[in-house]
Amino acid sequence: MAKRIFVTATNTDIGKTYTTKLLIEAYSRMGFRVGVYKPIETGVIDFPVDGKSLFETASYFNPALHELTLNDIVTLQFPLPAAPYVASGRVSIDLALFERGLEKIESLCDVVLIEGAGGLLVPIDETSMMIDLPRYFNAATLLVTHCRLGCINDTLLNLKALDDAKLSYVWGFNCREGDLSFEQTSLPYFTHRFETLYFIRDDIDAIARSLLDTIA
Repeated sequence: MAKRIFVTATNTDIGKTYTTKLLIEAYSRMGFRVGVYKPIETGVIDFPVDGKSLFETASYFNPALHELTLNDIVTLQFPLPAAPYVASGRVSIDLALFERGLEKIESLCDVVLIEGAGGLLVPIDETSMMIDLPRYFNAATLLVTHCRLGCINDTLLNLKALDDAKLSYVWGFNCREGDLSFEQTSLPYFTHRFETLYFIRDDIDAIARSLLDTIA
């Protein structure tokens, strides 16, 4: 079985796909065959945009994935850009559907990156949330957080959720050009509270290695 890593974020539009693509490149440089899987994508009109971007990047580094289709990479696709619970019309979703999809992909890779939809507490259906997927898949979790004002609250809430769920995880900041106040308003707290901080753009190789150590 491939090593499984679940990529999530503190909210939507934080940088999950950007981060996952960087991880594809990092693990490929380390000599691993990398696969990608996005169990659910909402806001799909003609095709799943995030899933296609992930598939193209992974296939470039791992040509074996060319035998798959985009529908293999993104199992459930809904046009409404909302939580799966809403976008699906509140139907019950059998998580075994995702396990079957994942098994097909990981037969072609050593590491498989699983990208969630939205954040950890996004409801999949009446009984499941995104935070349930890492345990279901037996995957390590990478939490991507932001550098805007409010990131202290958002980050700590998500870390508490992961701790309460007793999940193995690594986390890092995805800072963007407009996040000009981070070093003044938020970084002092994080450097005081945490011994090690990761930044997605600069520390992706260290993040990749740390995730493997978490799995081991």
